[in-house]
Amino acid sequence: MNIISFPKLNIILNIDPVAFSIGSKDIYWYALIILAGFFAGGLFVYFTAEKRGLKKDAVWDIALFGFIVGIICARIYYVLFALDEFDSFWDIFKTWNGGLAIYGGIIGAVISTAVYCKVKKINFLNAADVCCPGLFIGQAIGRFGNFVNAEVYGLETDLPWGMSINGAPAVHPVFLYESLWNILGFILLIIFRDKKTANGQVFCFYVFWYSLGRLFLEGMRNTEYILYLIPGVLGISQAVAALGIIAGIAGFIVFTKRAKNTPKEVQ
Repeated sequence: MNIISFPKLNIILNIDPVAFSIGSKDIYWYALIILAGFFAGGLFVYFTAEKRGLKKDAVWDIALFGFIVGIICARIYYVLFALDEFDSFWDIFKTWNGGLAIYGGIIGAVISTAVYCKVKKINFLNAADVCCPGLFIGQAIGRFGNFVNAEVYGLETDLPWGMSINGAPAVHPVFLYESLWNILGFILLIIFRDKKTANGQVFCFYVFWYSLGRLFLEGMRNTEYILYLIPGVLGISQAVAALGIIAGIAGFIVFTKRAKNTPKEVQ
């Protein structure tokens, strides 16, 4: 049981990471929240896909493969940079205790989607454009899994919304910042996606926007939750975020120029 409070807002919450139990098996809020994000994002994409050239039948295939491969890659990414946190080999599989790196999940989902599209002869860039809003939704919801686990919080702060965990000094609720950043990204994407002039532009915006937010938010995290590439100097997620910003901008430019130079009947 964790006591999570927002002292200056007079909010106190007693949160049990376990939602309920089936026999001797505990079902954790973390897992349920991740699943809620998956289904919410998937449903949004499902109901908006055909208008944008992606068959509904393909949506859940892409989502399911992306979810499975994404969870595996998210765990591998985290484990590779946090080996000292695990006491035994079997601890690696206890994902319900937290320890999923979102960048690993995104990379895994993109790879699985690219393979699926290749096999099914679907335009990958258009499929990625259609699915991006679902990623924003899933990530915005999924970050609350960190909240119920009382993890991935920030440095100490005196701001009115500072969050205290079990009576400790108030810290930045980084999970909330990232969730709000994803919601804003979702809104902007929805506003501008119908104005795209080339496949891949929406996907590039997603990569750029998420990476930009992560670059700054990573620096606000408590060092306990930073996976370091260079100990005490550079977090792996900051390095990946910087590359993501560059890749997002470069990809947008390349896809835009390529579309301009390609006859419409070929597109």
